[in-house]
Amino acid sequence: MSLLEIIAVIISFLTIWLTARRSMLCWPLGLIACACYFKLFHDVRLYADMTLQLLFGLSMVYGWIAWRRGADAEGAVTVNRLSIVTAAIGLGLGAAGSLAIGWLTSRYTDAALPWVDSALSSFSLVAQYWTARRYTANWLLWIAVDIIYVGMFLFKGLWLTAGLYAAMTVLAVIGYQRWLEVVSRAGRDGR
Repeated sequence: MSLLEIIAVIISFLTIWLTARRSMLCWPLGLIACACYFKLFHDVRLYADMTLQLLFGLSMVYGWIAWRRGADAEGAVTVNRLSIVTAAIGLGLGAAGSLAIGWLTSRYTDAALPWVDSALSSFSLVAQYWTARRYTANWLLWIAVDIIYVGMFLFKGLWLTAGLYAAMTVLAVIGYQRWLEVVSRAGRDGR
């Protein structure tokens, strides 16, 4: 466990907590967390996850803009349901990305866990996009991805990061419940 991992864990935890609360501060903190984890994943040769941090950084900027545009008159971030077609497209892209990234990292790098790392990275991108689009289902995908990440990080000896992802799984459950309440309330109010 390094100081960098400790810092990355604290910032990431705050980011997810703020996301569950639909706070705009989640985006700038998320950018800082991405930078920390980029360096950490480089150090432990999880190259797909390292590259994922760059893509997450871009998606943080996109999400920040999308959430600003998706706020209601009071400034609260609105949330949406995910259609079956959009879900199928996202999951299909996640699977295709898993295969493409897995093939590349298994063939051209010394990646420690190329296929698992690639699948988690690819589906994390889908979940991050769904978060930026404010789909409640983002939390369900995060729950699945985070559970598998816990195992991968335990295997790699990143105990604190594994603990973070276990906590993020719990936060994702809470986030899903909170966002469902918002959708339910909006439905009752006729929005």
